[in-house]
Amino acid sequence: MTTITTVRAADAILANLGAADQLAQLHQPAWETPAPLGQRGELPPFPVDALPSWVADHTRAVAEETQTPLDLAGCVALAALSTAAGGRAVVNVRGSWTEPVNLFVLVAMPPGSRKSAVFRGMTAPLLRAEKALADRVGPQITEAEVARRLAVDVAEKAARTASAARGEAAPEAVAEAQSAALTVEGIKVPVLPRLVADDITPETAASLLSEQGGRLAILSAEGGIFATLAGRYSGTPNLDLFLKGHAGDALIIDRRGRTERVDDAALTLGLAVQPEIIADIATMPGFRGKGLLGRILYSLPKSNIGYRRIDPPPVPEHVAARYDANLQQLTVGMHDWDDPARLLLSPDAAEVFTEHRRTTETRLRPHSGDLGHITDWAGKFDGAVMRIAGLLHLTAHVEDGWRRPISAETVHAAITLGQYFTAHALATFDAMGADPDVEAARTVHAWLHRTHTTRFTVREAFTALPRSRFRKVAELEPALDLLEQLGWIRREPDPPRTGPGRRPSPAYAVHPNLHQQGS
Repeated sequence: MTTITTVRAADAILANLGAADQLAQLHQPAWETPAPLGQRGELPPFPVDALPSWVADHTRAVAEETQTPLDLAGCVALAALSTAAGGRAVVNVRGSWTEPVNLFVLVAMPPGSRKSAVFRGMTAPLLRAEKALADRVGPQITEAEVARRLAVDVAEKAARTASAARGEAAPEAVAEAQSAALTVEGIKVPVLPRLVADDITPETAASLLSEQGGRLAILSAEGGIFATLAGRYSGTPNLDLFLKGHAGDALIIDRRGRTERVDDAALTLGLAVQPEIIADIATMPGFRGKGLLGRILYSLPKSNIGYRRIDPPPVPEHVAARYDANLQQLTVGMHDWDDPARLLLSPDAAEVFTEHRRTTETRLRPHSGDLGHITDWAGKFDGAVMRIAGLLHLTAHVEDGWRRPISAETVHAAITLGQYFTAHALATFDAMGADPDVEAARTVHAWLHRTHTTRFTVREAFTALPRSRFRKVAELEPALDLLEQLGWIRREPDPPRTGPGRRPSPAYAVHPNLHQQGS
């Protein structure tokens, strides 16, 4: 047997044994832990340094004492700032474009995550400010109620006199009765200030919003408000208050015997819910179609349950005192602003924001942009950045923020927070099934898991998968790219051409973990 023949025989034997594939696998780098489907890598942590120092310090301290992720305390801090200033200021972005500074913020955390403790730590100054405002208004309420009762007595007496008057005395008596009635109408009894509500129906919230001059915050460590909005009690979804309360639109409510009107509604929403609520709200009637889901800033922090310190340090007294004093001062100082303060951008800040908007616009492109599938949320992203910038500005200048323009540094900080919420929004909407690429990747992932496939070619996958899902090979490629990006599969080097004809189909190795886990 010649040497050439011997080599060819050996090559044939090795080929039959799959030696090339085994050698390729031996030379492959070690597998890393894959990222969950629907989560494009590790989500960023809350950028606490973007907050003004007195808020950032308290946020860190509360997170440390409660042994919770910074995300929870940070997001509740933003909701607390929105409660303090929402409806009292707007950012004049450019031309006629203005943004109110109220936010809708939602954090998803599993049971046992100490959500209530964080809410107490971050919102307690609001309740103390509410009491201070009530104490201030209390004497005015008493005075107005007494004056009104006396005026009602006078008006009733004048009405009886006018009713009995005859002849020349009648016109004068009628005039006096009318004047007395107008006096009663002119005496307005102030309402007790109310900043925060928890478990509330949309109808009651609308009445409170009207009584409080169009401003109210719903802050809760539970997500029951969503079921209420979906019609748990009424049987009919009622989203108007929340849609208009976020946008700052006029709200007109006709009830039996009276009409309630709010010209510029400003509602704040700060919720901590269990993760399964995220999937539930996506299926609630009208929540996405009418735009409610697109108005919320989402946070999906990684749970640290099982890794918490048992005896962490408490919040330092000076940190808590500074936070309490400043948040109360901001709340009380802006409470009486009936005509919202207009916050302007400095020229440098306007330039920074313009460049940011250019970047956002490219991300909204239908096929190439990473935000193209969530335009209902991403279309409001730039506005949310401006709302955050307004809050950060007022927080950094508690005493006189309305007299100063918003700086470029503040806009940069707001963009940093916006980028955090964008990453978490992408993960949230992926969990809701909003991204077709993720859904396609789940289909491929399920096939690999079901069949215990350890290696496959694109042609084999296309043949095995349902044609109703993948009509062309090109429709399979984004799913494979995403699975590779997340670390579930790895493309093997293309084999060399052995002659004329079609190039061999690309091959992928499958992560061993896939057969021990679901998606």
